[in-house]
Amino acid sequence: MSVPSVATGEADDPEAPSPTVGPSKPRLLRVLGPGLITGASDDDPSGIATYGQAGAQFGYGLCWTMLYTLPLMAAVQMVSARIGRTTGHGIAGVLREHYPNGLLQGVVILLLAANVLNLGADLGAMADALALLVPGPRWLYVALFAGTCAFMQLALQYTRYVAVLKWLTLSLFAYLGVVILARVSWWDLGVAIALPRIDLGGGGLTALVALFGTTISPYLFFWQAAEEAEDLHAFPRRRDLLHAPEQGGHALHRIEVDTLVGMTFSNVVALAIMVTTAAVLHANGVTDIQTSAQAAEALRPLAGPFSATVFALGIIGTGLLAVPVLAGSAAYAVGEARRWPVGFGRRLLEARAFYGTVALATLVGMAVSLGAVDPIRALYWSAVVNGVIAVPVMAVMMLAAARADVMGAFAVRGWLKMLGWVATACMSLAVLAMLATAALPLI
Repeated sequence: MSVPSVATGEADDPEAPSPTVGPSKPRLLRVLGPGLITGASDDDPSGIATYGQAGAQFGYGLCWTMLYTLPLMAAVQMVSARIGRTTGHGIAGVLREHYPNGLLQGVVILLLAANVLNLGADLGAMADALALLVPGPRWLYVALFAGTCAFMQLALQYTRYVAVLKWLTLSLFAYLGVVILARVSWWDLGVAIALPRIDLGGGGLTALVALFGTTISPYLFFWQAAEEAEDLHAFPRRRDLLHAPEQGGHALHRIEVDTLVGMTFSNVVALAIMVTTAAVLHANGVTDIQTSAQAAEALRPLAGPFSATVFALGIIGTGLLAVPVLAGSAAYAVGEARRWPVGFGRRLLEARAFYGTVALATLVGMAVSLGAVDPIRALYWSAVVNGVIAVPVMAVMMLAAARADVMGAFAVRGWLKMLGWVATACMSLAVLAMLATAALPLI
């Protein structure tokens, strides 16, 4: 039996063909990568606040959204991953090559603004969660978390950095543990999921829009596409599919498994958060939770200090995962738009502008968290901007993914194309509903 050469990276490449002796499929943990990290980062502290508020305010009533958004979310992320793996570029790189510069610059500026606001809100939520466990100055905790996240991205080797992000996904199991301790009415939960209802009054529509916007966010598209392109350098045997179509079978299968596992994990955790806050907070009359730290604090007298501690630790762990993804996706988009050398696999001096953008985005996010900006307002506006720019980004991404001159023989077709456009239509309706809801008080 021939032994794969470590020097070529085949031994560590989940796309490498399996040996003739031994398991016929690669181990799942080797297959998981960009999709798992992307899915886990979707449950960031800002997302936890949204899911917690939905559960506290509406009980089990909106839990069905996590089931019905899963295929749409998975389809969009598969499309973004295929763009990166096929072309060797992130989404901004593809837009730069095939679409007007004005469209590219507008999307990148909006993405950067939304990411920085989201990043600041996440740093603030992490600091508030740590303060629940170890009382101390908020500014110190914000600076500590910002410095830790920046250090991981600037100082760690790419493969080690990805390994750290994978381990941080384990923090999400905290919420699966908390839901076990909650007294869940499984019958009521099953009815709510099987018979979806939309409350058109009392903020129900706004909450629905927020859940869609939190689950399907533009920074996730940019991150997963960029990481697929980045892995072409991390695994030397890989080449972009336009120049190595023979690798397509293994590559697309890995992307499907990785993305399905990542997005399923993401939505199961989100569902656990909603179920926990519905069973513990809503059932006891606590219906106004605006931040993830408030959710953790509210659990303490009702579910016990252990549940509150686990919930708070989960906020910190997911924040350590999400903040680098937010800063990194912004840096990939800006760098590709400006034709800079990009990627965490490059040395610091080789990609100074890219790493500088990562550091600057983190510092500005820290300033937002420490400044006079209301963190709840920052969270709201980041969600608004994310929801608005998701529609044109998804539309352009779907158009590009279906073009043979962009994707060659790997242009998106069939069920994946259909689900991608359904997701785009749903997001369009969500944005229109959000704008209509915002305009009602003005009429």
